Amino acid sequence: MPLTRVSLRRGKPAAYRKAILDSLYRAMRETFDVPEGDRFMTISEHDGDDFSYGADYLGIRRSDDLVIIQITVSNTRPVAQKQKLYRRIAELLTEGPGLRREDIFINLVEVLPENWSFGNGEAQYVR
Repeated sequence: MPLTRVSLRRGKPAAYRKAILDSLYRAMRETFDVPEGDRFMTISEHDGDDFSYGADYLGIRRSDDLVIIQITVSNTRPVAQKQKLYRRIAELLTEGPGLRREDIFINLVEVLPENWSFGNGEAQYVR
């Protein structure tokens, strides 16, 4: 049920982008109990003029390799599980495609279960 959107600067090869999505999916499967096949992910590439970030916000030195990850999920998980997800994402993205931890920005957006329709014009999580 996660909807994952990734933003980065234009120019990375397809294998790099695929590694990001594969690592994110793996992290969610391992820490967020995401079922097999529940994979809805996009990557948007931006020209430098359209990709702005705080290079030193909160004392974290970011580079132009910054990857902004936004994951929308149902509001059903405790804080400890979210923290585990953030750590696992950072671990996996440093392994492949080789991002620096400082260049991994994650935003988790929580919504009520009734805010999802996976097709057919139905709210599958409404009971």
